[in-house]
Amino acid sequence: MRAESVLVVSDEMEVGGSQRQIVHLLRGLKRRGRRPALLYFRRPSFLVEQVVAEDVPVARIDKRGAIDLRFLRALRRFLREGRFDVVHCFSITAEMWVRLTLIGLPGTRLVSSVRGLSTTLPGWQWRAKRWVLRGSAAVISNSRAGADYVARRCGLDPAGIEVVPNGVEFGPLPGTAQRAAVREALGLDARPLLLFVGRLVPEKNLPLLLQALARLPAAQRPLAWLAGEGPERPTLLQQCAELGLQDDIVLLGERDDTGALMAAADLLVLPSREEGLSNVLLEAMAAGLPVLASDAGGSPELVEDGVCGLLFRSGDLDALVAALRRLLEDPALRRLMGAEGRARVEREYAVERMVERSLAIYDRCLQPVAIGLQPGGAGR
Repeated sequence: MRAESVLVVSDEMEVGGSQRQIVHLLRGLKRRGRRPALLYFRRPSFLVEQVVAEDVPVARIDKRGAIDLRFLRALRRFLREGRFDVVHCFSITAEMWVRLTLIGLPGTRLVSSVRGLSTTLPGWQWRAKRWVLRGSAAVISNSRAGADYVARRCGLDPAGIEVVPNGVEFGPLPGTAQRAAVREALGLDARPLLLFVGRLVPEKNLPLLLQALARLPAAQRPLAWLAGEGPERPTLLQQCAELGLQDDIVLLGERDDTGALMAAADLLVLPSREEGLSNVLLEAMAAGLPVLASDAGGSPELVEDGVCGLLFRSGDLDALVAALRRLLEDPALRRLMGAEGRARVEREYAVERMVERSLAIYDRCLQPVAIGLQPGGAGR
């Protein structure tokens, strides 16, 4: 049996790695003749417009409080009337509410997700996550590190969690003339450009990056652009002032032209405390951009240290400074690592591969034997 009708659910559709993967997935399902749809509860962004442009149905059900009975009734009615074969949830809150409302609605299979290590979740959410996983027909993680950690925290066998890495789209690499034109359009000179793309949240550990840049002599310091929004913005601005980095750091806010930013940059840095399998690292590698990342979460699964980028121990300021010096002082090494990264994502991380592997799991969910996870065993 085939999963013809697939609903993807996210609590929010702000600009983030999971939301970008949702767009790729929905587009891929549509192009393979399936009937995908998107449901979300809050915080739209231009990513919703991208889904609509693919002629994929989009619905929003507003949730107005911790317990919202109107929301639950509307969600149950939506799921009942939609008669979806598979509902794939991309956030813990979406998983909890969908798992609850699917009780008594036979025929629809729940697929839940592991998108990162989620080390900061409170205890009650871990108990809820275990309840969700045990009620799922399948669980998809974007990294082996995330699958192992979540399974351990929930007392389940990690073999019961499928690993489907994120996918990335890639076109032709920009040539020297095109890169120069992009840099000129962005107002850049010959100074190296370091780029960060992501939410300004504690998990990304941007204060560590600012400290590392302050350690570099001013004459060797790159221009650093931070693309993204989030609650850490005021703190980062204050830290820039305290470290005397006002002429070296630019907080760009949320951007929809990250492809152009990566074409102009010399290096992408991701200093995270916690990661799943980073969309931004994939996109940078696809753009032929060398990457410097902490060894958090699934990043070591993606970045082969010393080949397509450099890894440093998460939180290690001295190691980050040393890695920055090495890459900034060696343009030839940056070019080599950028080329190796591009080759790696072409081999292993194409969007088409992610969509096909997800589809195979959806179809398997419709077979007579349920997949769900069990304590101490794969549950297959």
